[in-house]
Amino acid sequence: RQREKAMSGAAPKASGDPPPHPPKDQLPNVSYCITSPPPWPEAILLGFQHYIVMLGTTVLIPTALVPQMGGGNEEKAKVIQTLLFVAGINTLQQTLFGTRLPAVIGGSYTFVAPTISIILSGRWSDPDPVAVCEPTLISSARFKKIMRAIQGALIVASTLQIVLGFSGLWRNVTRFLSPLSAVPLVSLVGFGLYEFGFPGVAKCVEIGLPQLIILVLLSQYLVHLIHSGKNIFDRFAVLISVVIVWIYAHLLTVGGAYNGKPPKTQISCRTDRAGLIDAAPWIRVPYPFQWGAPSFDAGEAFAMMMAAFVALVEQSTGGFIAVSRYASATPMPPSVLSRGVGWQGIGILLSGLFGTVNGSSVSIENAGLLALTRVGSRRVVQISAGFMIFFSILGKFGAVFASIPAPIIAALYCLFFAYVGAGGLSFLQFCHLNSFRTKFILGFSIFMGLSVAQYFNEYTAINGYGPVHTSGRWFNDIINVPFSSEAFVAGLLAYFLDNTMHKKDSQIRKDRGKLWWDKFRSYKTDTRSEEFYSLPFNLNKYFPSV
Repeated sequence: RQREKAMSGAAPKASGDPPPHPPKDQLPNVSYCITSPPPWPEAILLGFQHYIVMLGTTVLIPTALVPQMGGGNEEKAKVIQTLLFVAGINTLQQTLFGTRLPAVIGGSYTFVAPTISIILSGRWSDPDPVAVCEPTLISSARFKKIMRAIQGALIVASTLQIVLGFSGLWRNVTRFLSPLSAVPLVSLVGFGLYEFGFPGVAKCVEIGLPQLIILVLLSQYLVHLIHSGKNIFDRFAVLISVVIVWIYAHLLTVGGAYNGKPPKTQISCRTDRAGLIDAAPWIRVPYPFQWGAPSFDAGEAFAMMMAAFVALVEQSTGGFIAVSRYASATPMPPSVLSRGVGWQGIGILLSGLFGTVNGSSVSIENAGLLALTRVGSRRVVQISAGFMIFFSILGKFGAVFASIPAPIIAALYCLFFAYVGAGGLSFLQFCHLNSFRTKFILGFSIFMGLSVAQYFNEYTAINGYGPVHTSGRWFNDIINVPFSSEAFVAGLLAYFLDNTMHKKDSQIRKDRGKLWWDKFRSYKTDTRSEEFYSLPFNLNKYFPSV
């Protein structure tokens, strides 16, 4: 009889077998969830920690792009201030009127490729006849022309997310998303950013590696050895470790450890090479059209629109799902996600109006910080938005924190991106892992996401251009940008396979975890949705979610 049971798939129960871990709609063991803020002193420190973490992308992207545009340290400092200012506004509007999740909205690497295409466009080679005798003026004029072209492309690209979000079209798309198809998308949103982890640490291993080791020791080991009851080491591990290693890096710089070293080593390791503190003004308020009136080009706008769509799929959709998990909220109803995408489009519009040289999307590293601290409070992220706006206006003070060496930030990424990737894998608890259909969709989509993106990125690194190489740069970007993203390829493939393979079988619905998410298909089918996602000031009455 036992043999018959084994053959039918039902293993005999042993009296000593441990009970299975039950699936959870909300992540347990979170200290402060989305609606329960910590005490004010703790919330302010946690908010400052989120500000420090988001500075990495905010500084890295302008540092890479502004010199190529012809700008110097002064322009770079102004662009970083503007990006920080707009990030603060976008974070506030997303937490108040968008998804209402504790998601930081910052710069996005997805927009870098079409931006570089605009920079490399041949039409900037003709110098201004007025400034032809002055090289500095030529560089400044070239910088402003390119910036205005990027602004125009971003303004047009923002309409894609605004229309898809506020019209409810994205709601209809995400209603077909299941835990099974969410796994490749969310996991590769984190794991797909591996190139920004240890390769960045290794650029100055004597600073990056100590930061990584101290962060792991404080957050994962010391917290279990010292039982203070106040959660200091796991909750503030980032602040403590960054301060320790930053001081250590400064002592190495002052002590002459990098004197005579190659320029690349000095830029990565020294604490006085960012050039931001001297270039940043004491007080400056960024304003729309500060670089002049935007210019528009149809091809560049289409390329940037494709980047906006890729960011919508991977960082907005995948990022919001990860944030909702680590904030201990229930899965987002599709209407709430669509509302957040609409406000995300407004964020890209603001990026274009102010001239941030980059679009905006969910900050994946800050989603990982939610997991490290186990604090998913909305108030904490709103406080961090206040820090962004404050330090963007007081330029000198903001520049001090923005000059943290990049290997320190890369060490933080090693933990944060890993947490986001693991958050995606956690949705496997809703799926039937002994199903061959599940195994095929998971394995094939994740493998192809990694493999296709590797081919496109490697081809670009070797040849200087992508596999699709025509005379139109904008057309090249429309094809090359989406297929260079691991999360986009894997998520799109998993979504297609999950919704086309034997979907009508009743057992399949259970295997793909759809039964768990059915109660969140509509806004009103679960009472907790009202608690987590309702709009403030009784706005739900005028803008109801469905």
